[in-house]
Amino acid sequence: MLRKQLLLCVLVILCAQGAQAQNDGWYTEGDFTPEVRVKITLSNPLDIAREGVPITIPAKSLPVTNVADRYITVVDPTIPGKPAPTNEELAAASGYLEREETNGHFLEYQMDDLNYDGLWDEVFFMIDFKPRETKNIYLYIGKSERGLYPHKTHAGMGYYGRHMVPFWEAEHVGWKLWFPTDVDLHGKREPMLTAYPEYSRNLSGYFMPPEYGTDIMTVANTFGSGGICLFEYPALPDSMSRPRYSPYAGKGPYVDTRYAFEVVYNGPLRSAIRARTMNWTTGAGQYEIEQIYVAYARKSYSTCQVKYPTFLNNEPQTLFGCGIREIMNQNDSFRQGGLAVSFGKDVVVRAPNNNIGEKGLTVDFEGIALVVKDEYRPEYRNIKSKSFGNNHVFRVPVTPDRTFEYLIAGAWSQGAVNKTAEEFKRYMITVAQEYNHPPVIREIRLEEK
Repeated sequence: MLRKQLLLCVLVILCAQGAQAQNDGWYTEGDFTPEVRVKITLSNPLDIAREGVPITIPAKSLPVTNVADRYITVVDPTIPGKPAPTNEELAAASGYLEREETNGHFLEYQMDDLNYDGLWDEVFFMIDFKPRETKNIYLYIGKSERGLYPHKTHAGMGYYGRHMVPFWEAEHVGWKLWFPTDVDLHGKREPMLTAYPEYSRNLSGYFMPPEYGTDIMTVANTFGSGGICLFEYPALPDSMSRPRYSPYAGKGPYVDTRYAFEVVYNGPLRSAIRARTMNWTTGAGQYEIEQIYVAYARKSYSTCQVKYPTFLNNEPQTLFGCGIREIMNQNDSFRQGGLAVSFGKDVVVRAPNNNIGEKGLTVDFEGIALVVKDEYRPEYRNIKSKSFGNNHVFRVPVTPDRTFEYLIAGAWSQGAVNKTAEEFKRYMITVAQEYNHPPVIREIRLEEK
């Protein structure tokens, strides 16, 4: 009898401790003590550790969406909280400096309105994973205004070089569309954002102050650091149709391909440009394209989502296509599945029409890369064309919803990361693996104290 009573007491104590544990673990920051949170359980499907993994949570997947700006706090409970700031830190950073945290650490995030209707559509943040780790991230609901953090990405528009040019960038690499469908690449020597001074002051990308880095891509008639095409002629498998080379090129926007650009969002962790290609007539079809290019904090890559709102193809076997050029002075390349990497040695990166009395800047190494997700069944082609130069291209079967996506990346020897061909190759193999295996959302659940 006594043994049963002792066992019962032990069970009561354990149950009480379990109940207490469920109420413990709630995040606080100074006087911010929220009582409602959304638990998001995420899993890493890979056997590798991952840093700064982009996480996008659509608003429609959350149990509560009528949440005002500054009423969400994203917390990783596995990261130690900040200690209380000193008086000196408060004096330097103002009242917006975070106070002492318990039960986790605040994660930088952004809430983005993709269609400009005044309602946020996504919460975006970045987290680290251990191999095969499953972890909980919490969205705490309640007003909290503290927390200032610098932008690590940027997207903007500039009337640059006598025409409208969109820019998007992260700290190590930047991109722009000098040509409307084929991407230019800007290399940074130190982590920083440089697009704004470039377009606001109309600086030549090739001749910016050295601390701003430089344009390291010659696009000309190639795909540059990333471009799109269609394969419309099955009997000519390497024959490509490209928007800026329509039969009406140069004859004015009423008959030729037209383009329009806008900033989708401009945030601390990701920034995006939307590029619309309209009125594209090839002789074998008529098309419209929407592309959304996204730059991510601390990443040397940009993703591109592609959608064809209009796809009137005369040839039923037409295929999607995207590619990168063979880098200037290519000395090697690498391909694995939907990954293609082009390596250049002793690459001249100054303006190709070098009529200003300066020799071109030569760098030891430059690399560019393209990844098409395996799910789109990409077929690689190394196309050498008199019209378009030499390019690494993937043919992609047309999808039922006429969408697909790919990733572009770049690196150079004067940058802060991926300074050699071998480093960039390793980076891209990992990036391709992660791109094909995003984190899995296991559970989203509303919790209250």
